Amino acid sequence: MKIAIQAADLDHPRIDGTRVYIWNLLKHFGNLGREDEFLIYHKGDFNPNLAPPEFGNYRAISKGFPFFWTQTRFAYEIWKGKPDVVWLPMQALPVLRRKGLKTVISVHDLAFKIFPEYFPEKDLRRLNFYADFAIRNATKVITDSESTKKDIARFYPDIEQGKIKVIPLGFDASTFGRDFSKEGLEGARKKYGIPAGRYLLHVGAIQPRKNLILLIKAFEILKKEKENNDLKLVLAGEPAWQSEPTIQAIQDSPFSRDIILVGKAGFSDLALIYGGASVFVLPSLYEGFGIPILEALASGVPSVLARNSSIPDVAGDAALYFENNSVDDLVSKIGVFLSNDALAAELARNGRERANDFSWEKCAERTLEFLKG
Repeated sequence: MKIAIQAADLDHPRIDGTRVYIWNLLKHFGNLGREDEFLIYHKGDFNPNLAPPEFGNYRAISKGFPFFWTQTRFAYEIWKGKPDVVWLPMQALPVLRRKGLKTVISVHDLAFKIFPEYFPEKDLRRLNFYADFAIRNATKVITDSESTKKDIARFYPDIEQGKIKVIPLGFDASTFGRDFSKEGLEGARKKYGIPAGRYLLHVGAIQPRKNLILLIKAFEILKKEKENNDLKLVLAGEPAWQSEPTIQAIQDSPFSRDIILVGKAGFSDLALIYGGASVFVLPSLYEGFGIPILEALASGVPSVLARNSSIPDVAGDAALYFENNSVDDLVSKIGVFLSNDALAAELARNGRERANDFSWEKCAERTLEFLKG
């Protein structure tokens, strides 16, 4: 079977969940579909950290175009290339395409429908137009979680639910979840300016939906307690849209010197940053899945997570949950781990076991089967 893949996101300098998703599935498709031909379309040059591996049945095709690439150059290339199926790992679909062409899209979340106020207006118009068209017109739809499937049913009640398949994501077990040497952990601290002592960790882009201002408030409350004098807050992720209020909250905090912005970190360094954390905190208002949850669980980091969207589906009983937007509940749950080593160790063990239920290979197997089915 000839399978065309829209992989332009792998050219982008910023690494996010969607790009990690595409990259990891391409690590496995080549071996899983040995009899298949994969046409991997992108715009320019791959981000060196996201370049797909080279398989004999892979053909990377770089075709640049300055405007509406998916709707123009990519649409032209798949019309010309005559693939059997086209996979777009995001909620977008060429309007013009061959009649009868089988198309599959991946819908990671509908955050822009639920929290439109957290998106720039121009992006919101684009996201709604592409998602509305793609979800209604794609042959099949992949979602990462039951939560996102329910969101599709909520916003698109006219869509046949039978064409939607839930395929959970995975994590890189060869990178995350390993035991690290003291020297390795100290080296990561030095590289990213993380002082000695305990630290809370958040991993993800700095943008409103991540609810980091609430985390900063909780951190300030914890820091006022004498036993938490050494505590730091580490935010690992690059600024994204509407990050200014969060950055301002950090600058205005009386403990701003104890809040470390790691910025962009490679996967191996990020694994070390997880490995040194005392507590992982995800206060997000909404997640379609949340790959950092798996990375934290696999790393044996006790985790405090918001109770909403897909988050409990991913972590199960291997984490503590706080009620949305309750800074007092967040402080209380983080405090449990900081003061109860036995419970922290128990949840860390549970987390490693929970993470074993997920892998990129399983995700790739199920995705390729769905593409070809």
